[in-house]
Amino acid sequence: MLFQIKSYLQFLWYSKNEHAVHSPFVFNLITKCFYDTKSKPNSSGSERAKQYNFLKEYRNSLLVNKNTIEVTDFGAGSRVFKSNTRQISKIAQTAGISPKRAELLFIIVNYFQPETILEIGTSLGLATVALALGNPKAEITTLEGCPNTANQCQLQLQKFNIKNVNLVVTEFNSYFKNDQPSTINYQLIYFDGNHSKKATLDYFELLLSTISNDAVWIFDDIHWSPEMEAAWEMIKKHPKVTVTIDTFQWGLIFFRREQPKEHFIIRV
Repeated sequence: MLFQIKSYLQFLWYSKNEHAVHSPFVFNLITKCFYDTKSKPNSSGSERAKQYNFLKEYRNSLLVNKNTIEVTDFGAGSRVFKSNTRQISKIAQTAGISPKRAELLFIIVNYFQPETILEIGTSLGLATVALALGNPKAEITTLEGCPNTANQCQLQLQKFNIKNVNLVVTEFNSYFKNDQPSTINYQLIYFDGNHSKKATLDYFELLLSTISNDAVWIFDDIHWSPEMEAAWEMIKKHPKVTVTIDTFQWGLIFFRREQPKEHFIIRV
């Protein structure tokens, strides 16, 4: 926790808003997506309000679920749970994407309109449903290592009639090396499956063959630990990566060949 506080204070010191950005691409992303006033619903009857309420209802249905499941954890472990027997409501409360971040993820997908999306780390689907709402026409593949968690998510997706998601129960490395169709160029990838340096860099390298010029990759919890920060620094320096944006919680990377290599630290 002390490490994250120190990292956040450094982030605040170096972070900027749109007024310090000279890249047209990043300026438009900040002003027309991150800071877009239309992203904030003005009335309960607006379309955006309905979508945000949908996200809230999905979350609330999990928060009242007191059933327990046995979780198989292939990642870096939990800082909250001391047992693998976990209450669904507690998983949704502590391990899933926050309401604010779910709305921002929805906004980003709605802005870029990717047709193919990959999510690494489904959990209970709190981020998955934001991806699905952002572009209902997108083909979404989401990967989850724990069968019991995946089963709960599948029940939720069916309950809320989310039909553009293909949930795959798999160990991530096995999927990338053996099962992933090499012909798929994922236009957006959301990395939230294993907060360790080695795994993050492994997934990054294994998926580089899928990139297109307009691909958007989002890495969750880049300041979660010293090794995650180290992984983020290595990703930023990769020769195929041009633009990177640090929002503290997330690291966004782009491969746009027409862009000069630049790094931005942006308050969202």
